[in-house]
Amino acid sequence: MRNETIHYLIVPGWQGSPDDHWQSHWQRTLPNSSRVEQADWVMPQRDDWVAALEQAILADASPVILVAHSLGCITVAHWAAQADARLLQRVRGALLVAPADVERAGCAPALRNFAPIPLQRLPFATQVVSADNDAAVSVPRAVSLARAWGAEMGVLPGAGHINVKSGHGRWEQGFAFLYRLQGRAEQRLLRRA
Repeated sequence: MRNETIHYLIVPGWQGSPDDHWQSHWQRTLPNSSRVEQADWVMPQRDDWVAALEQAILADASPVILVAHSLGCITVAHWAAQADARLLQRVRGALLVAPADVERAGCAPALRNFAPIPLQRLPFATQVVSADNDAAVSVPRAVSLARAWGAEMGVLPGAGHINVKSGHGRWEQGFAFLYRLQGRAEQRLLRRA
């Protein structure tokens, strides 16, 4: 983004992102980045996760790009549905990767308190990326969430849950989505000026 320092805020999903997860690689690679730390990664409570995200956004006065994975995507949607308008304006964009459908049959009981998923349009540039074989969300559901959130949608063939288990360590391909998102966020900012 021109003339401003962007803070990249990594928003991990259920059980966090281990050292070899792409979010951890990105945190080490992207300048001015940090991660949302949750008190309980195993038995997540929606209100606690949303509050931790808000505190992380408040901790740095820079404009923010959220980089969320799985349950982190749903946390972003819940936060945006109730956040103060002035704080929402600090968020320039959100990259939402492999959003976990916490309303699906067979969803882990620990995640069900994140349902229902907010379906309000997100007030910042948003990119959803999912796979055509992700057990945590079907393609039609991911597309439906992206539409509701006002996001662009990318579907990767055979990428699973886009995590370490599915072979996505550094996930260099993901930077193309991030850079495209940043470009759209910058265009939005110019239109507002």
